[in-house]
Amino acid sequence: MARAGLTADRVVEAAADLADEVGFENVTLSALARRFGVKDASLYSHVKNLQDLRTRVALLASGEMIDGIAIAIAGRAGKDALVAFAGAYRTYALAHPGRYAATHTPVDPAVGAASDAFRRTAEITYGMLHAYGLSEPDLTDAVRLLRSTFHGFCALEAIGGFHAARDVQTSWERALDGLHTALEHWPRSEQQTEEKEEDHA
Repeated sequence: MARAGLTADRVVEAAADLADEVGFENVTLSALARRFGVKDASLYSHVKNLQDLRTRVALLASGEMIDGIAIAIAGRAGKDALVAFAGAYRTYALAHPGRYAATHTPVDPAVGAASDAFRRTAEITYGMLHAYGLSEPDLTDAVRLLRSTFHGFCALEAIGGFHAARDVQTSWERALDGLHTALEHWPRSEQQTEEKEEDHA
């Protein structure tokens, strides 16, 4: 029987909070049950198992993150949108380390395909890059470059991995300058070049 007051949403939110405190990889059903003062079995009325819980936290965190990004880039385009997008991404990653880690956990493709958070993330990210005149397959390559750069920088910053005297914020801003330049002068793939030639034929 489900314990009064417990809901799936409350369980997942508590798991996300716990992830920020102790690390996503350290979230367990036992630790979560102790937080609520219940036995482990009480949680199985709300989540199937640990993998289900982690998937739900990943979806929650992805939704929170893209909501913040959407607000940041509203009404912006080009470099302004890139800088706002990156800033919101970095802010969330550093403020919510456990939730952020959850956004990188593998999710069943069927679950991901049905996720509004995942859909909006793709739409907003690809939409921002469309403003640079990119289309497939260059769009996907550019998305991977941005994701790798943002994640790598934030992951190193979170563990104090930058030791040089150079100001970290300045390095972040210069990295975004570099990304903007790269996107503006993106080397077009053979496929995209052929499409442009056909458009002007």
